[in-house]
Amino acid sequence: MEHAHGFAATGQASLYLKKLCRHFSHKLETHFDDHNGVIRFPFGTCELSADEQALHLHCQAGSNDLGRLREIIDSHLARFTTREPVTLRWH
Repeated sequence: MEHAHGFAATGQASLYLKKLCRHFSHKLETHFDDHNGVIRFPFGTCELSADEQALHLHCQAGSNDLGRLREIIDSHLARFTTREPVTLRWH
């Protein structure tokens, strides 16, 4: 399994964590509260955590699927942050 860590500076991290998890919960297994969440895709997992200053993500998938997982999270977060543009940085 490959790993990627993402970071998005925002004062609305808990809100975005819940929006992402709620959105995917219609088709995928998710678990979340105000500060932590997990989204289980068929090809990988994304763990999320929120504090007062940032949204943190830890994604894991096979080497061929990690980029796909990152793109899915990136595109959905961009949809949910139109009022406050948020940049998600991966490392």
